[in-house]
Amino acid sequence: MVTSQRERMLAGELYQADDPELQADLVRAERRAEAFNNSSVDDPARREILAELVGELGEDTWVRPPLRVDYGYRISLGPRTFVNCGAVMLDVATIRVGADVQIGPNVQLLTPTHPIDPEQRRAKWEAAEPITIGDNVWLGGGVIVCPGVSIGENTVVGAGAVVTRDLPAGVVAVGNPARVVREL
Repeated sequence: MVTSQRERMLAGELYQADDPELQADLVRAERRAEAFNNSSVDDPARREILAELVGELGEDTWVRPPLRVDYGYRISLGPRTFVNCGAVMLDVATIRVGADVQIGPNVQLLTPTHPIDPEQRRAKWEAAEPITIGDNVWLGGGVIVCPGVSIGENTVVGAGAVVTRDLPAGVVAVGNPARVVREL
């Protein structure tokens, strides 16, 4: 039986984020993100700090600060992936980024959701849905990926697109909401 708010969150159920255990997780992540964001490009500890922040960090993966996360430990970055500056990865649910992915500046991967019911929102209930980015995907600058979305391998998402639904493999998608404009 799920009892703590953290267990509820990890199980994908409604939870309350102001729980002391979750707040401690947030503080830990903010401290690690601050250390990463303030590290210099030639600091040999930079990658180690990032590895302590995220759940999985693939070989030869490069992330440019600043990076913003909720918890960090629910993020998996595949090998040879590049994340440009200004990334926001709100990892209430898992965020899985495949191998050889290119993520442009100011991209947002947003897993949190909030109830439509006003009383539940007032009571501070939240939930989340996972995001999956396939291998060799390119997300242009300013792309927003919404909760529960999967993007298939080799897909290109144009700058500024808002991805509200799954995208298949091997397509180009643009716009708000993102729509497929051609197959690759």
